[in-house]
Amino acid sequence: MADSARQSSERIEPAEWALRLRLAAAYRAVDYFGWSELTANHISLRVRDQPSEFLINPYGLLYSEITASNLVRIDAGGNVLTPTEYPINPAGFNIHAAIHEARADAHCVLHVHTVAGMAVSCLSEGLLPLTLEGTDFHDRIGYHEFEGPSLAVDERTRLAAALGSRNIALILRNHGLVTIGETVDSAFLRMYRLLLACEVQLRVLTTGQPFTRISARTLEHSAQRHEWFFRIGPGGRQIGHGELDFSAVMRLMAKIDPSYQT
Repeated sequence: MADSARQSSERIEPAEWALRLRLAAAYRAVDYFGWSELTANHISLRVRDQPSEFLINPYGLLYSEITASNLVRIDAGGNVLTPTEYPINPAGFNIHAAIHEARADAHCVLHVHTVAGMAVSCLSEGLLPLTLEGTDFHDRIGYHEFEGPSLAVDERTRLAAALGSRNIALILRNHGLVTIGETVDSAFLRMYRLLLACEVQLRVLTTGQPFTRISARTLEHSAQRHEWFFRIGPGGRQIGHGELDFSAVMRLMAKIDPSYQT
C-alpha cells in the first residue's frame, strides 16, 4: 500500500494530495459513523489554488471505497479534470457547485441523508436548538424547500439564497442536511454536532412531554463560545475550526483501514 500511495501522490501536487487525504478520510468517517447512503451524497472540497475547482467522489463507489487518488477534480461547469472511469452525480454536483459558488468561505460542503436529519427536515419548525450542540446553529442555519432531485441549474440561485451570507448549515426540506466549513475538519465537526442535535430533538419529541427552551440571549452566547472553543488546541494555541477533533478522526480511520491514503 505504501508503494501505491507514493506513486499516486507523485502524480499530484503535494498541496492537493494533502487535501485529498483529508477528504478521503472524511468519506471513510462518514461511512464509519453510519451517515452514508450507498453511493449517494457527497463531500466536496475546493482546490485552494483554483477556487472554481473542487474535489468530489466518483459516482458509483461506496464511501468505504473512496481513496485519495480516486477522488475526481471538477470545475464549476461540471467538467471532469482528472482521468476516471466513473461519472459524477449531476444532482450532487448541482448542490455543491451552487454552494461553492455562493460562498467564498465554503471550501468544504458536506451533505448527508441520515434518518434523524431527514426526519427533522420534514418538521415544519425545523431544528430546535435544545442542547449544547443545537445552539451552534442558532441563527446560523437556512432552509431550502424541496424541489425534487436537484437537477435544474436555476435551483442553484435558491440554494444560495437559503444559505445566505452567515449560515453554516442548510436543512433541505424533506431531503437532508448540509454543513459547510473553511476546511474538511470544520464541515465534519458541524455535521457531527448537527446530527446529535437532530437525534436528541427527535427523542425529546417522542416523549410527548413539555420541554424547556433556551433563551435567545443564551443561544447566541453559546453559539459564539463554541465557534471560539473549537479553534483552541492544546496549550491554548490557535488552530483551525474542528482541527483537533478531525485529526483524531483521521487517526481512527488510519487505524481501521489505511487504504483511503492510496
